[in-house]
Amino acid sequence: MKERPAANPPIRFRDVTVTYDEGDGPPPAQITLLEDQSRSILSHNDSPDLDFRWSANPYRGCTNSCSYCYARPSHEYLDLGGGTDFDTKIVIKPKAAELLREAFDKPSWKGELIMFSGVTDCYQAIESDLKLTQQMLQVCLEYRNPVAIISKSALVERDVELIAELAREAGAHLSVSLAWIDAELARTIEPWAASPARRLKVIETFAKAGVPVGVMCAPVIPGLNDDQLVRVLEAARDAGATSAGWALLRLPGIVKQVFEERLRVSLPLAADKVLHRVRETRGGEKLYDSRFHVRGRGEGVYAQTIAAMFDTAVKRLGFNARDEERDFVSRFRRPAKGGQLSLF
Repeated sequence: MKERPAANPPIRFRDVTVTYDEGDGPPPAQITLLEDQSRSILSHNDSPDLDFRWSANPYRGCTNSCSYCYARPSHEYLDLGGGTDFDTKIVIKPKAAELLREAFDKPSWKGELIMFSGVTDCYQAIESDLKLTQQMLQVCLEYRNPVAIISKSALVERDVELIAELAREAGAHLSVSLAWIDAELARTIEPWAASPARRLKVIETFAKAGVPVGVMCAPVIPGLNDDQLVRVLEAARDAGATSAGWALLRLPGIVKQVFEERLRVSLPLAADKVLHRVRETRGGEKLYDSRFHVRGRGEGVYAQTIAAMFDTAVKRLGFNARDEERDFVSRFRRPAKGGQLSLF
């Protein structure tokens, strides 16, 4: 991966901000893996904006480097920055599969749907070597636990046979995150993610494999990619997607600063227009509103127009009205221990 200069907003839990002598600058950014020795792998969600209660996150931080990623503030809890630290200092959970098996073996676990991942991309580049997501999906197949996966990475195709078997035996659904048709424009905002054309190919691959696959148009960025929304939906439907969702740009905490800084560097002539449009969907003054039911949809005429455009296109294209994740009927079962001896 090409080296980039480090650039992180001040960490709100530090009293001192590190500065560099003029001319020296910060060190070049390189990918660093940090081990997380957590004793659990499942995260519980109680947000009314989401349709799942449990998620599994083998990684924190993400090499896709999307400037808008709403998970960036989570790096500050690790005393890391939410800018290039989030892109290049990736926290991994090496015992993820082992922890998932332990969770499934607890009598309290009833086989609910698990989302991979609720935070960062579970198929980001380092997954090609570490295979933590693959190992966890193998555990889900072993226990027949239903899963939903969201990713913008082409690496997910590596596990198409595993996920197809999961779909047959336990229930599985893939959502491909895609909100762009213009590849050049997408690259300025999510520089290391797969191209739009490549993500459409992922949809086609999984549809042909018999895996229920949808498109998640997120984030819709007012004034930047909202005019591509209908074309994204049409292309995804042609590729084989059967369900669709969308979410408005979310800029919590330091994400506002990271997004604006990178927007002004990459698209200086469009930056003011985009930020103005974002504020239009957030009450006219703010860049973000964290209230449930509002944070993912916005409010005002501009936000309502985006929602109406999406709803009209979805109806015309025949996408499923309900999220397919809700249709899972769990076939969870714990495998027998110790072979035939366990029968007696």
